[in-house]
Amino acid sequence: MTPSFLLAKRVLISVALVLGLIYGGDYLYVRACMFHPTPTVPFESLNTLRVLAIPEKNGKTEYEVDAQNPEQTVTCVHSLFPHYSYSPCWYVKPRVNQPIPM
Repeated sequence: MTPSFLLAKRVLISVALVLGLIYGGDYLYVRACMFHPTPTVPFESLNTLRVLAIPEKNGKTEYEVDAQNPEQTVTCVHSLFPHYSYSPCWYVKPRVNQPIPM
């Protein structure tokens, strides 16, 4: 084996190990917060209006509130990584108010 191959292998293993440790610590943090939950920790529910972005022929976009389902509730988890099928709040909060393209 060449030295560059060994170095690449060690770097790859080290990165995988560090990411695994960070994910494990994040998971333990969420589990610990579940023992003493508050309304926003570790899970938070965000209520917003569903806004549809409808393109028109003249190149403009019309925005309308969804008539069939005007409100949406999105649940997120306060962590670095997704847990329990919920996306992290740092990822969800900036995107929750964006209109839905049609």
